[in-house]
Amino acid sequence: MNSGVAVVAGSLIKLVYTASCGGGAGGGAELRFAKFERRRLQECLEFVRAQGLVRCNGSTMGSSKENMTLKATGGGAYKFTEDFREKLGVCLDKVDEMDSVVSGANFLLQNIPGAAFTHMNGKRSSVDISPNNLFPYLLVNIGSGVSVLKVTGNRKFERVTGTHIGGGTMFGLAKLLTGCKSYDEFLQLSQKGDNFVLDLIVKDICGELVCQKQGLSTSTLASSFGKVITSKKKLTDYRPEDLASTLLSAFTYNIAQISFLVASILGLRRVFFGGSYIRGHKSTMENISYAIDFWSQSQMQAVFLQHEGYLGALGALMSYGDPGDKNMNLEEIKEEENIHESAAPVDGTSADEHNDGNIFPYLLVNIGSGVSMIEVIGNGKFERIIGSHLGGGTILGLARLLTGCSSYDEFLELSQRGNNLAVDLTVGDIYGEHGYPKIGLPASTTAASFGKVSSSRLSEYKVEDLAAALLNSFTYNIGQIAYFVANLSGLKRIFFRGAYVCGHEKTMDKISRSLKYWSKGQVQTTFLCHEGFLGTLGAFWSYENMGIDGLAAHDVIREVLLGAPYTGQLPSLPLTQQQDNGEDTTSEGEVERLRHDNAVMKAELERLQRENAELKAKLVKSGKPNIF
Repeated sequence: MNSGVAVVAGSLIKLVYTASCGGGAGGGAELRFAKFERRRLQECLEFVRAQGLVRCNGSTMGSSKENMTLKATGGGAYKFTEDFREKLGVCLDKVDEMDSVVSGANFLLQNIPGAAFTHMNGKRSSVDISPNNLFPYLLVNIGSGVSVLKVTGNRKFERVTGTHIGGGTMFGLAKLLTGCKSYDEFLQLSQKGDNFVLDLIVKDICGELVCQKQGLSTSTLASSFGKVITSKKKLTDYRPEDLASTLLSAFTYNIAQISFLVASILGLRRVFFGGSYIRGHKSTMENISYAIDFWSQSQMQAVFLQHEGYLGALGALMSYGDPGDKNMNLEEIKEEENIHESAAPVDGTSADEHNDGNIFPYLLVNIGSGVSMIEVIGNGKFERIIGSHLGGGTILGLARLLTGCSSYDEFLELSQRGNNLAVDLTVGDIYGEHGYPKIGLPASTTAASFGKVSSSRLSEYKVEDLAAALLNSFTYNIGQIAYFVANLSGLKRIFFRGAYVCGHEKTMDKISRSLKYWSKGQVQTTFLCHEGFLGTLGAFWSYENMGIDGLAAHDVIREVLLGAPYTGQLPSLPLTQQQDNGEDTTSEGEVERLRHDNAVMKAELERLQRENAELKAKLVKSGKPNIF
């Protein structure tokens, strides 16, 4: 009996092993799977002993304990080495995790009929995969964090990117917000919840009448947790089920969006999803499938795998008796890690040398409650490419629930005094002080935001640390997505604007660091504060010379600045219906609210115009060159 053991540093320890079936020497063998919560390590060890899974030079338990080994992969292969040695008297033969995950996926796809399937609109459908037409494909492995791998053959792959917002983030925040004790409990809660209780949708911003006039779906999601910022409710006033549903939709959509962007950059149409945080959960697969289908305009398909949480353990099992299993060397991986870099660096033109003739094209990223990304190619010529529902409204909404802060400024002050490493899981926490050098990840790299949260008691964590982790998590995510969008569109210059970023030094610094990291310094990042940005060299970027004067000033294209461009399943409410919170949603109430919003926007526009005039006057008076 061979056995492959994946000991993970997250919440589960997973085992895959073979067992004879059918009886007699002519009987076959079958794969068997087992999993244990990390806190039940002792039960796992007893199971390994009872099943005779310990291998010794081709034998099992009962042979001499000398040289007895188990194949192991994942961070736990390092963390639990001594436990297996002391309790079972065996050594863990460590197999590279990325190698194991890819080997496990390839084994399933090439050898197990029906191993791949889609899950869309409540229907599960098997996908026939021909081994001769399998490669290349994108493999998105959702663990505590997320790794995105381009697989081009057996033992041929590159880790092209990853994100720190993964299953560990969902589970960590779920513990704090709902008090759940296990990830399965979190998934069960999410099944009974309604994310629209906390999520901000287009109807909440524009009103139903404007949605009808503009042809917008009322249920288009603009900002996850966005309703919290205007609510007087505290965390205890929300149902755990609704909080869980909101968390699940927020992060599964984000993972799907990053997967879509990477697949688009690489020119891949087939995307496989694996990892222990999927668990065959219908809503998880449905969210990912819907998002991939929407953003790709049905040109890509999200495909899931049976036993998706055991890919690493399967790969470890496959490595028995395989001396030809060669790991990729560091040089090969480093070469492929540059896959998203632009072909040529940004020129050295300073900010004050730009003019109307060479500023275009560029990417405009508007960070409001949600995030909109707009390609501007000339004066008055722009198109909204994509958006994200994880924006300023998400940051502040979660901040209010977790820290009780009353404003964005208070949240930023808290974050400056906090240490995100108190709750964030790093690569060093998983693999040790040397990190994961094979794929170029130092120990200090964040593997999973909120992945270190172990207690479901919110009071056990400092609000300053939670604020710091929130700011890190979402600003880096915005920077990563903005870079992918710019890369996909061939843009070298990104401008950021919006109330949640401009004027806030720490927010701008983190987004800048994120862009510098992802683009290797190849993308120029500029922040537009007020109506323009007065650069260090005296250049003034006005909305007019940037070609977006209409975008900034006119309500008629206000919908361009909304959040993520996917539609949820909430049906439109009748105009006379009142919501549970008692807010009036009658047509008269909508009109009155629109009038109020219009007055506020008009006053803000007048203030910005005055500031613009004052800045122009100062520049003229100083005699400095300008490009109005």
